[in-house]
Amino acid sequence: MSMSMESIELDTSPAVVCRGVTKEFGSGDTKTVALRGVDLDVRYGETTLLVGPSGCGKTTLISIIAGLLYPTGGEISVLGHDLVRLRNGKLVNFRAKNIGFVFQQYNLLPALTAAENAAVPLVIAGEYRGRAVGAAKEILAEVGLEPRMNALPTQLSGGQQQRVAIARALIHKPKLLVCDEPTAALDGHSGQTVMQLLKRVAVQPDRAVIIVTHDSRVYRFGDRIVTMSDGLIESVEERAAEHEEAMAG
Repeated sequence: MSMSMESIELDTSPAVVCRGVTKEFGSGDTKTVALRGVDLDVRYGETTLLVGPSGCGKTTLISIIAGLLYPTGGEISVLGHDLVRLRNGKLVNFRAKNIGFVFQQYNLLPALTAAENAAVPLVIAGEYRGRAVGAAKEILAEVGLEPRMNALPTQLSGGQQQRVAIARALIHKPKLLVCDEPTAALDGHSGQTVMQLLKRVAVQPDRAVIIVTHDSRVYRFGDRIVTMSDGLIESVEERAAEHEEAMAG
């Protein structure tokens, strides 16, 4: 009982905390202000959808949260770590261990099979190839690709390739999953299937999931909808009541 209560207590603190986060590109007459003071909490065990018009700062914000960009100002804590203080190799190691990425473009290596593609993060981390591929096959089975494990990317549909990309993002069991337009390159049915898969496989009590999307058809899969406008958070909508409906499809 004490272990269960302890785990619940740990999950109450946000996975991501942004306070007054700003980001500027360039200087002088060419300066562009992408973020103007963002305050945002992202919670464990939830899917947070980040929405808004093109150019509003969504991709910049998730790039800062994922440690791909440094903010110009403000404070950013991810999984209890101050990202501004993590530099060079420490930041690279932190990302490799704790963050998974899913992109609009699947970015699969064409000469590798589905299993080999999904195994790449573990191989890079130093795991033996055989063990890495074995782990990849297990997670590919979870995402419904057991019959296609040895297929090359060109032999897979767009939805199947995105499933491989999701498996690759989750294979090292990250505490934070960041998805940038994961359904944009898919038709409506495939997009719904991918979102159902993310809700079923990716969302865990000790993991936070952030998804940037322009696709209003997938809003029902979000526990929270965070709307951005002109570099600021415009609104935060709680949608936990729709969770079970989305899971059921």
